[in-house]
This record gives sequence, structure tokens and C-alpha cells, in this order.
Amino acid sequence: MLRQLIGQVEELLDLYGTNHLPPPYTLHPFTLLQQPSQRLNDRWCLLNLEDNPSEDDCYSFIMRAGKFKMLEPGKCPPSKRARKDRTREKLLETSNPTETMDSEIWKEFPEDLYETVIARLPVATFFRFRSVCQKWNSLLTSNSFSVECNQVSRTQPWFYTRTHENVNSGAMYDPVSRKWHHPTAPAVPTKMIILPVASAGGLICFLDIGHRSFYVCNPLTQSFRELQARSVKVWSRVVVGMTLDHKSSDGSYQIMWVRSDGDYEVYDSRNDTWTCPGVMPPCIKLPLSLNFRSQAVTVDGCMYFLRSDPDGIVSYDMKTGIWKQFTVPTPVQLSDHTLAECSGRIILVGLLSKNAATCVCIWELQKMSLLWKEVDRMPNVWCLEFYGKHIKMSCLGNRGLLMLSLRSKTMNRLVTYDILKKEWFKVPNCVFPHSRKRQWVACGTSFHPCLTAQA
Repeated sequence: MLRQLIGQVEELLDLYGTNHLPPPYTLHPFTLLQQPSQRLNDRWCLLNLEDNPSEDDCYSFIMRAGKFKMLEPGKCPPSKRARKDRTREKLLETSNPTETMDSEIWKEFPEDLYETVIARLPVATFFRFRSVCQKWNSLLTSNSFSVECNQVSRTQPWFYTRTHENVNSGAMYDPVSRKWHHPTAPAVPTKMIILPVASAGGLICFLDIGHRSFYVCNPLTQSFRELQARSVKVWSRVVVGMTLDHKSSDGSYQIMWVRSDGDYEVYDSRNDTWTCPGVMPPCIKLPLSLNFRSQAVTVDGCMYFLRSDPDGIVSYDMKTGIWKQFTVPTPVQLSDHTLAECSGRIILVGLLSKNAATCVCIWELQKMSLLWKEVDRMPNVWCLEFYGKHIKMSCLGNRGLLMLSLRSKTMNRLVTYDILKKEWFKVPNCVFPHSRKRQWVACGTSFHPCLTAQA
């Protein structure tokens, strides 16, 4: 670099002569050793001191574009900025915050892609998008949008629950966002007190507290149907199961209720009628002593009900109409147990109590030995909260993802359990809008949110 500086001074000497050299410049002795031709071949160069900031102290000027720029005494030359800072400045210079999308471009956007994108949005987001325009609001009744929604698999179910203080309109829990949603209108437009008793796909089956009428509803879209009156008047408690006909393209479903005395009926949505397929065979011991706290589960078209005396399970094949009975001993010191299902496996969940300690345990039915095998239990740190308390448990969802309500006189806890991942999560408190009071969940069921399921 020193040589370059000397060469530039020599250029000035050749142009102006030594006598006309400005006073601030002096000739270095090294210049006298160079030949004249060598001095004439020297060229101007630009010094890039930013590449080596350590040289800033050696010179009091910076050469740029053949000109000398004097620096103020005691002032350091500008330091090199980071690349991300330079890029950010360029983006700010080129971007316009008030720029809008060109309507000439977006008006040619294919209509079918709108439905493809919207069908894959989270369910909660879709309902906010419905307010954009009437066309998006009418997607619920579109056949093409229904096809797009059916191609989207939503693995995590939602939970529809009823609370003690609001028995007419429910609260829905989304385990993905871990948020509660509160519909502004009741799912079923009736003054009767109705409770969710079963579900299939995106539909929920309700039964009034007098056990007189059944209702089916999609809680997301308020699609509603009151089922035909039953041929058998039932005033006692029943266990209800619901299943979808996956081979049917019209989303048809079946509902079945069973009573401890052996009476049962099946409802088919395709013909909107209740039928009594027959009576239970003699191999099924009556009375059934059904566990009314446990919801029925469906595996491969068979509906399973939990019973006691003797402990076990009874099943009904919805296709063939065949009843079966399985004697399965219940684990010792088990209470509040209920059936669940996950990927074709039959699961049992219940409270295991010993002395003053209480724990939630998970068992899986072994098909070969017809015995319950423990596969998991709630973390001990969580179970310490139940020590010395009289705990009652109810299962609000029993398909893949369980929601358990654990309550005593002084507490009410909600937890979810993922059967496949073996993960436990605490559910946030259910608080209605414009209120700070925590709601106590009384009952519920799980359902897979579907925007196009029709009751």
C-alpha cells in the first residue's frame, strides 16, 4: 500500500514537476530508485481500508474515485456494517407499506384453489374466514368443498362438554390450540335438558334427561335433526353407541341403545327409522349389569359395552347382528373405570386406589388371554394432589385422545391423555366469555371436527 501511495505522488511529479508539487506532499527517498518508465506506468488505485481496519491509524485520509477525503482529527473511519443490516435497508427502500395486491392478477386466481386452501385451515380459523364474503360463507353447502374437506384427515378430536351452570349450550375444547370455544347458540334448539351420549365423525348424539327423544347435531355448523320416535318406550337408563358407515358416500350413520334387561334398538339415518333386530341369544347372561358411566366404543363395525357381574364386555356386530360375551376380570381395587378405543385396540381407564393414595391407570385388552395389561399410569407428581381425597373420575372422550374429569368436594381437574404417545396434559380452566368464574364440567364426548357433516 505504501508503494501505491508513492506511485500516485510520482504521477503528480510527472504532471506538474517537482517545482509545482503542493507543499503538503514530500517525495519519499524510495522514489529516486525507481526508473522513469516505471514511474510512468504506475496507475491510480483506490484504497479499501474497510478490508483491514487496523491500517486506519497509519493514514489520515481515504482515497475514493481518485480523490482524497480528509478525515477530521480524532474521528474514526466508518466501520463495515453487517450484511443483514444492508439488506434490511434495501428492502425498506424498495418496499411500499401501503402497497396492495394487484386486482388484475388475483382476479385470475383459480376458484377451486380457494376451496383447497380453506379446507386445510384450522377449524377455528375457518369460522373467522366465513365473515369475509358471502361466497366463503356458503362453502359449507358446496359439494366440491365437501370433497376437499373429506380429503383432509384431522387426527386430534375435539371435546364437546356440558357444565353445571350452563346445561343448554356446551363448551368445545380444541386440544391442538389448547383453547375453549363457546358457541353463541345451543347446539340443539330445544328447551329440554339434553346430554351428549355418543359421537361418530363430526356428529354428536344427544339424549334428553327423560330418555324420551334422541337428537343428532354437528356442533360446528348447527346442523340438527330430531330422530323419529322409538317403537319401544324406554324410561330407564340406557347405554348408547354410534357409528358411521364408511362405505357410504352420503355420510350415513347408525345409533344403538341397550338396556340392562336385554332390550335394544338400532337407528339407521338412511331410512330414518328405529328397528328392533331381535332378542339377545341365551348365551348372553341377563341382566347385563351395564356400566352406565362408560360410553360404548366401536371397532371394525362392532360395538362394545362394558358390563359387570360377571366382569367383562358384550359386543354387537352392526353388520351381522351377532351378540358375543367376553369374561374379562377387572383389576383389583379399580373404580370409575370406562372403555376407550385407539387404533383398533380396546383400552380400559380407571382409578386405582390403595389406602389414601389414588392414581389413574391405563390398561389394554390382550386378545389372546382376554386379560387387562397395564400400559401406563398418571405421573406420580400429579397423583400427589389426590392423596387423602375422595376422587371421582369420568371420561369425557374415549377415542385415541382421552379427556378425564377428576373431581372431589374441593377440586375439579381436567387432563388429556394421548394413548399412542403416552402423553399427559393439563387442560386449562373452562371460563365463559366476560366471566372469570371457572366452570365445572359435568359430562361430554369427543368428536372429530368436520365442517361438512350433516345430521
